[in-house]
Amino acid sequence: MEKESIKKYKEKLEREKKKIEKELKKFAKRSEKGWEVNFPNFNGGESGSGILEKGADEVEEYTTLLSLKSEMIEKLREIDLALEKIKKGGYGICEKCKKEIEKERLEIYPEARFCSKCKKS
Repeated sequence: MEKESIKKYKEKLEREKKKIEKELKKFAKRSEKGWEVNFPNFNGGESGSGILEKGADEVEEYTTLLSLKSEMIEKLREIDLALEKIKKGGYGICEKCKKEIEKERLEIYPEARFCSKCKKS
């Protein structure tokens, strides 16, 4: 793969990484253990069943954020792997068949680890 193409994909990957980290910071914080979701706190002067309802809403929101965090962390992991391959060489090579990953696939999904054929199998 040409150096110019690799540079373009690297920049695209780095932009995507920054974007994901920025989104994560809206509802999670980074610690030694990784990203931890902040538990939502829907403050209100409720009492009785209102408190229970708010509590249920907080748990539901937290569960949604945990799921979203997991997806974002996985995407970051894939981006980091691709950036590491760029650094070491071997970017754009299918991990299974060792052939070049199609440029069309890398345009859409620059962190791709497999070519289209191997991804399907």
